[in-house]
Amino acid sequence: MDIGDFIGVKGFVFRTQTGEISVHAQELTLLSKSLKPLPIVKYKDGVAYDKFDDPELRYRQRYVDLVVNDGVKDTFLKRATVLRTLRKVLDEAGYTEVETPTLQSIAGGASARPFITHFNALDQDMYMRIATELYLKRLIVGGFEGVYEIGKNFRNEGMDRNHNPEFTCMELYVQYKDYNWMMAFTEKLLETICIAVNGSPEREIDGKMVSFKAPYRRLPILDAIKEKTGFDCNGKTEEEIRAFCLEKGMEVDETFGKGKLIDELFGEFCEGTFIQPTFITDYPVEMSPLTKMHRSKPGLTERFELMVNGKELANAYSELNDPIDQENRFVDQMKLADKGDDEAMIIDKDFLRALQYGMPPTSGIGIGIDRLVMLMTGKTYIQEVLFFPQMKPEKKMPQSTINEWEEIGVSENWAYVMRKAGFNLISDIKGEKAQGLQQKIGEINKKYKLGYEKPSLDEVQNWIDKANPSAEANASTES
Repeated sequence: MDIGDFIGVKGFVFRTQTGEISVHAQELTLLSKSLKPLPIVKYKDGVAYDKFDDPELRYRQRYVDLVVNDGVKDTFLKRATVLRTLRKVLDEAGYTEVETPTLQSIAGGASARPFITHFNALDQDMYMRIATELYLKRLIVGGFEGVYEIGKNFRNEGMDRNHNPEFTCMELYVQYKDYNWMMAFTEKLLETICIAVNGSPEREIDGKMVSFKAPYRRLPILDAIKEKTGFDCNGKTEEEIRAFCLEKGMEVDETFGKGKLIDELFGEFCEGTFIQPTFITDYPVEMSPLTKMHRSKPGLTERFELMVNGKELANAYSELNDPIDQENRFVDQMKLADKGDDEAMIIDKDFLRALQYGMPPTSGIGIGIDRLVMLMTGKTYIQEVLFFPQMKPEKKMPQSTINEWEEIGVSENWAYVMRKAGFNLISDIKGEKAQGLQQKIGEINKKYKLGYEKPSLDEVQNWIDKANPSAEANASTES
């Protein structure tokens, strides 16, 4: 028996003299054999040895990580609690969970680079969705009071500790609400989730205690930039903002519109400073092509982003429901695309048509579930809260082919045994002694009951000689 084997036991339950509940085994059955024994973590004087703690191996072989490392399974059970609590709050509020297309003809609802594929049946390019927004708002047009979807989005962008190209997002849209109502709803929602997961509205993250207890601070984005840089973007032209960015040593160019420049300024000087939950509000219209204009601040929109621990957790609007204004915003986005902005939105004519039938005042929000779970579990890497995060292709061990082994006299069966013994390349056997090599492959033959006829010492020596051309040449010269 090895660690990792699954066995079936028949017998009776009894209690030992020390009070331990045990099974008196009368019959053992091997249910499944482990060919790769699990790593065994050993502890001595409080120090762990042989830990399975290499991040790449842990994420790539999550099935091993879950078995041998304490606390990993608990993280994913907490993720399930986050989703269960989220659904409970939204369902009890009377909102309907729905599903919308993952494969879309237009990648809309966000500014991001999509994954593109070709749909052979229709002979057209299709996109993996970057957001669920435009389809959910179509359902609001269709008469739903409130709809939400928890599903996968895909963005063909970078990978780091906070980003995975495939991620889970919750989007919610509710009739006759605005972004002020959504801020109040969101802070109560997050407080409820934190209590459900941690038993308290507070959670330690990166050594800092973060409180999710409502209410949260509200700060306009232009005020945030002015607070951190001293530069007031209000009333400034695109050229003036670009000049300030260049003055600060930022990498910006002519393809950056006013909105993207402001976004870059906020990301560079402000975003990472907001540790406690903070609503950043009132974004310029150039940054918010799907958002209603602010009711009292010209040039701004009714939008907020929720910052926690220096990262964006949620994005929300008073939704733009004017089809004429929306079309003009889309046209402006296409102008940015013409300048080289590959994240600019594409005009969705069917969505414009839906708006023309009439959409009531609506508020919507998107919350990144993976980041939410990171916050609720105190994890600093998104890979820790994804069962199977995206990974670079696994480096393959270089191996000599079966034909190459056969060229030096090693049969196909013994070639596989060679690999099992750790000799992946023919050159790996150069320094071996014939007797030692014979013994190594013989042990594998015996252990796995392969039944292959053992090669003679002369045969093994011949393999080694052929693996070492210089030695083979010397031998022929001497003869």
